[in-house]
Formats: sequence, structure tokens, C-alpha cells
Amino acid sequence: MAADAPSISGLGVDIVEIERMRRALERHPRMRERLFSEEERAYCDSRARPEIHYAMRFAAKEAVLKALGMGFSGGIRFTDVEVVRDERGRPVPRLSGRAEEIAREAGVVEMHLSLSYTHLNAVASAVAVTERMRPQPEPRAATSAERLEEAFKEARTVLDDIEG
Repeated sequence: MAADAPSISGLGVDIVEIERMRRALERHPRMRERLFSEEERAYCDSRARPEIHYAMRFAAKEAVLKALGMGFSGGIRFTDVEVVRDERGRPVPRLSGRAEEIAREAGVVEMHLSLSYTHLNAVASAVAVTERMRPQPEPRAATSAERLEEAFKEARTVLDDIEG
């Protein structure tokens, strides 16, 4: 990570109207392939109301890119941000291509994602975390034995200098 990298790349939030996503998917069937990975499509299409899950994933893609300070420009493809589920079932962003490059250049080491929806809207929020933002462990205090050992090393160095 670059020394001047910010402690947090950013926060991104996006909202997508579920009904608008449903209509868009009906009018443009190939939109699924252009915007969503095979894994995302399989997940969404397995749900009772796929349009809700497509809307949440589209909002997530936008939120992740906003957290990185970008949009769908500069060579970023819609599939460069993919929403997958971790071992506990939580949605997590998987970056590839240009989105992954931008995150790496910004020093992003973690991306957190939250998805939700109402009967009208899907919403996503994303946080990009850099190493400097992570809590650092408190330095451990030296034991008395370690302090004594260090004092002996210093004394040995002084004696070596005098003898030399």
C-alpha cells in the first residue's frame, strides 16, 4: 500500500427500483448476460422474485464502484464487480479486471457490503477498507526478563566498544 493511501477509500450507496429492474429484464433479455455473471444469474433466477435479487446486485455493483471513487467508466465492465455469498451466506463483492486494479492501487484490503430491499426498492451500501483503517494491536509490554536481557545486551555492546 502506498504511504499516502487514505485510511478508507470510501463509502458507496445505491438504490434501484425493483419494478424498473423487472421491466428492463423483460424488455431486454440479454441484459442479464451483459450485467451479471453466470453465478449471479443462477442465484437470482433460483429465487421466487428474481427481479428483487437482480436489483440488489445491480445496486451493489454501483455502491462498490462508488466506494472505490469510480463509476462504470475507465474500462470497468459490469461483471468486474460480482456479488457472491461467503461461507455464512453473506453477500460479498468479488472484484476482477479494472475494478480489482483500482482497489489494489487504492490500497483496499477489504470490501464490506450490505443489501436490503422494501416492496419498492433495493438498496446496497459498500465500504472500502484499507490497511491503515484496520485496528492495530496494542504493543505488548516487555516482561522483566526481556528488559533484563536487553540491558545485558546494551552493557555487552558498551564493553565491546571499550575493549575495541
